[in-house]
Amino acid sequence: MSVGSGKFLDVDRLRGWIGREETVTDTVDADLVRKFNAALDLPVGQPATGDVAPLLIHFCLGQPAVPTGQLGGDGHPQKGGFLPLVPLPRRMWAGGSLRFSDDLKVGDTVRRVSRIAEVSVKDGRSGTLCFVTVDHRFDIDGRVVIEERQDIVYREAATGGPAAKPAAPAEPVAPGTHRRVVTPGAPLLFRYSALTFNGHRIHYDRAYARDVELYPGLVVHGPLQATLLLHFAAELKGGAPASFSFRGQSPLFDDDRINLHAVERDGTLSLWTMRDGGPVAMSAEARWV
Repeated sequence: MSVGSGKFLDVDRLRGWIGREETVTDTVDADLVRKFNAALDLPVGQPATGDVAPLLIHFCLGQPAVPTGQLGGDGHPQKGGFLPLVPLPRRMWAGGSLRFSDDLKVGDTVRRVSRIAEVSVKDGRSGTLCFVTVDHRFDIDGRVVIEERQDIVYREAATGGPAAKPAAPAEPVAPGTHRRVVTPGAPLLFRYSALTFNGHRIHYDRAYARDVELYPGLVVHGPLQATLLLHFAAELKGGAPASFSFRGQSPLFDDDRINLHAVERDGTLSLWTMRDGGPVAMSAEARWV
């Protein structure tokens, strides 16, 4: 299959990555918890060993410590290794699903075993898309605490002039029963990139985001939106859910207000983010059974 970059996308070769595994170990230390809470305007306090760690802090654990000189032009580690060598230049986190068996706690040593589960190619409105699905299992002394499925999408290079913000939907999006507004701003995006050791330049390099990837501003991380929604859900229901899933639908930018919405249906919370006037940026669902 030919792609806009002129390279040949060898699907069979890419699917040869299916089954590859990677194991990393990291620690939920008090300093990480303190900085995570500070970045997200959660109560900072003085985290102590044994305290329950904040939800989705595991996104900060075990990130590849690639030397700066080995990063690609977009700030991601150069392709190859554990993830397939996809010859498409743009990579983003498209969505994911999680099941929680127990809390992570300050002081826990966590092992993550990751496995390439699926590779598929589709034609989208923006051109060729390659989806890579990764299964992660997080355990403490052999006891599984989180099971996660992560969907990564690779896309062709941006073309044309600078992008406009997504148009508001033809029909207004009905508000949720529960609502909250978060104003992101560049400092939050920079801090979250630092916490997750994410070098992707669309989140902190405005000139790159505008001139190379043709976004109108800095892009709000998908995992950051998911974290805001999950904490909102847990607050509304008085505790963490048993499972949580999320899917990116359109981008949000640093000068947008992030509107968090939630509505309960049969014990399940449907949640979403959107800028003022829409459209929906990320949809999510939290279940307690």
